Amino acid sequence: MDASAIASREAGLHKDLSRRQLIMIGLGGAIGTGLFMGSGQAIGYAGPAVIISYAIAAIAAAAIVLSLSEMAVMHPTAGSFGTYAEIYLNPWAGFITRYSYWMAQVIAVGAEAVAAGLYMTFYFPGTPVWMWSLGFAFVLLYFNSRSVNNFGSIEYFIILGAASIFGLWTQPIGFHNLTGLPGGFMPKGFSGVWLAVILGVLSFNGIEVIAVTSGEAKDPVRTIPAALRTMALRLFLFYILALTIVVTFVPWTETGATIVTQSPFVRIFAHSGIRHAAGIMNFVVLSAALSSMNTNVYLCSRMLFSLSRGGFAPQILGRLGKNGTPIVAILVSGGCILAAAGLSKLTPKAYGYLFGVALFDAMIVWIIILLSHLSFRRRHKLADLPVRTPGFPVVQLVGLGLLVAILVTMGLDKEIWYISWVVGIPWLLLLSAGYFIMRSRIARRAAESAASTAPRASAVPANLDGG
Repeated sequence: MDASAIASREAGLHKDLSRRQLIMIGLGGAIGTGLFMGSGQAIGYAGPAVIISYAIAAIAAAAIVLSLSEMAVMHPTAGSFGTYAEIYLNPWAGFITRYSYWMAQVIAVGAEAVAAGLYMTFYFPGTPVWMWSLGFAFVLLYFNSRSVNNFGSIEYFIILGAASIFGLWTQPIGFHNLTGLPGGFMPKGFSGVWLAVILGVLSFNGIEVIAVTSGEAKDPVRTIPAALRTMALRLFLFYILALTIVVTFVPWTETGATIVTQSPFVRIFAHSGIRHAAGIMNFVVLSAALSSMNTNVYLCSRMLFSLSRGGFAPQILGRLGKNGTPIVAILVSGGCILAAAGLSKLTPKAYGYLFGVALFDAMIVWIIILLSHLSFRRRHKLADLPVRTPGFPVVQLVGLGLLVAILVTMGLDKEIWYISWVVGIPWLLLLSAGYFIMRSRIARRAAESAASTAPRASAVPANLDGG
């Protein structure tokens, strides 16, 4: 597949994003309910050993960062890893990647809306979650926050928590909650740790957003690798340090839950005795959810834009507004998000179900990213790469192994995560059928167009040469 042809068909987006803006967009997508809400479920699985779970998940995230750093610089397009799959694997893989990622983000935003609805019940107990969820989904299309404030709030949380643990100005909490509770540091064994890795991967999902922004980045050769490295380091430190504070500050039996109804961060401040602290922290995590929703709508719209420009979605979705944004793609994605958020009215497990399906698709995308990078390296000489990352191919192969193992684990789980397979596999089959139907239609239209424009052959006598 001609990389330059794909890049030219996705042209038109304004290239105005700086390195700082790329990082803020990335953090906005990754620091959402995965940290503030999903961590409660992860703690319920693993106890204090959730720290190990997130460290394992960070290995897979690191593989994605290293792979994308090389490919995004070579091909800065809106289709990003969907484009890479189309170029280095096959058009079917590119199609599957774009639509799967679009669905994953639509569902993820719907689940963020569900989480935002749960947060609002802190202020208004007894109000229906679905009402808040749909309300926030509507507001989403006009919401223009960024994660810089949430970023600072997490720093404050880590500093305050560490000071309390070591007793810098109060009686030290110590480390009893890490090892001194029944069951010790790993109360549910490695099986619990491994289940929590699912939530860890979910939390780091969004780290790939910077590759999507590459089509609108200034000087992508410099800004993209730097932004990816910076964001990966910040996320790793924040998640590991923040969760260490959580399981040290409050017994894991009080912050962990199978069905999450409140952020463990809010529970910590509720235990602190500081007046209004829990309400303030609840506002912080609510802001994080809304910021994450805002970023994910950006991702959804760019994927639909890329599909449209490739001929695999209605042409209207590829149109750009006066400000260089795909307005129609944003509105269509918004309607689908409303439907996803509305599921919160049907079941109290909507949060886990929505993220289970989103995680299946997101991990399929991560797997395709790593496979694309393996093929990418085979086609390019090292000397020709503007950016070269260490650890190839060991990091990529380890990441692939982890992701495949997690997918299998999700399929074997009988409580929540099995739903990802129940919905995910039919989704992939449906996508594949749609791809081959659309490809045949595109080929037929191309053949008809070629036939209608081809010059008619002039009538030439058979024996013109006298033979």
